[in-house]
Amino acid sequence: MNAADRDAALTERRALIVLLTVIFLMIAGFGLVIPLLPFFAKAFDAPAWQVTLLFSAFSVGQFLGEPFWGRLSDRIGRKPVLIITITAVALSYVALAFAPNIAFAFAIRFLTGIFAGNISTLQGAMADITPPEKRAGRMGIMGAAFSAGFTTGPAIGGLLAQPSRGALGFQLPLLVAAGFGIASAIAVIAFVRESRPEAHAQRPHRPRIEGLKEAWAHPVVSRILAISFIVVVGFAGIEATYGLWTQARFGWGPREIGLAFMGIGVLGAFCQGVLSGRLVRRYGEPRTLTGGLVFMGLGLVTQGLAPVWPVAVLGFAFVCIGQSICFPNLTALISRAASPDRQGEMLGLNMSGMALARIGGPVFAGWLFSSVAPGAPFASAALLILPGLYFAGQVRRRVHSLA
Repeated sequence: MNAADRDAALTERRALIVLLTVIFLMIAGFGLVIPLLPFFAKAFDAPAWQVTLLFSAFSVGQFLGEPFWGRLSDRIGRKPVLIITITAVALSYVALAFAPNIAFAFAIRFLTGIFAGNISTLQGAMADITPPEKRAGRMGIMGAAFSAGFTTGPAIGGLLAQPSRGALGFQLPLLVAAGFGIASAIAVIAFVRESRPEAHAQRPHRPRIEGLKEAWAHPVVSRILAISFIVVVGFAGIEATYGLWTQARFGWGPREIGLAFMGIGVLGAFCQGVLSGRLVRRYGEPRTLTGGLVFMGLGLVTQGLAPVWPVAVLGFAFVCIGQSICFPNLTALISRAASPDRQGEMLGLNMSGMALARIGGPVFAGWLFSSVAPGAPFASAALLILPGLYFAGQVRRRVHSLA
């Protein structure tokens, strides 16, 4: 390796470290809030369907925000979009900490979702600094940073929350989440370098519907969008009802939920940072994607039928392993299939579709939980894995035919 190659490798490594640090700080704040939301809503005497609507309100905002921020980052750059969105999310946590009622909390969660629709921008920045052949592994490392944030955040939130004080007992963890967001924004301002190629800014603006038509006509991207939507419908329902389910089945509270998420986050960080990349190098993205879906289905069934909490945690671990090796490959397959100047847009459409799934998923799961049985959302999510596997098989065949 000559001097120029060494300098390029060093620059790429520094950019990767900075970006991963930003992701960790941002997701630590997000992860701190998510497990607390069911208990926060119940502090306002909200029934189960209103608890799940808190998740859906966020997803409605994210559905609107993801493609907008992704396309904007293609035009004006990743850095300014990240500064704007991360700062706004941090301020929304402060507003939520002082919410006077559940209706105000719904409005704040909707606005938070709009500005939190920046995941495709982060993915675009990662794709910008990564050669195509390394993207699956790098998306796995990015997922490990997400998992590390989810490990840190829920543990802190569970320890700081004081449900006995009602809504006031959640102010401190929400303000800490805002602090993580501000730290992430400062890191972007101080250390993140613009990664978007300048030529991409010269591309003409086009209506959102044109990008959607292009994605849906693509033999690989269209199937990935379908898998993301189907699987997340079920997974979002589990996410929204998990706190209610563990409380009903095992008497858990915020502390136990936080510790469980911490342990699963450690496992997720390992799977995405180490296991995912190795599996892709050995089996390729499509086969690894299929394996991840199988693990998710197995974990959902195990959780839903768990007679005691250790079995439920084991099922949670299977879901974590499956998700950790599934979702990075969805992102990597899109980034490899999309043209370089449409990275943000295509990734934004994928995240927008996932946000759309998160709108209906929690509402449907809340109805299942209240009207059918507490374990019914797990059965529904497990069944949705089956069409996901069908589309994964189609992706595998089309990737081979395009190679």
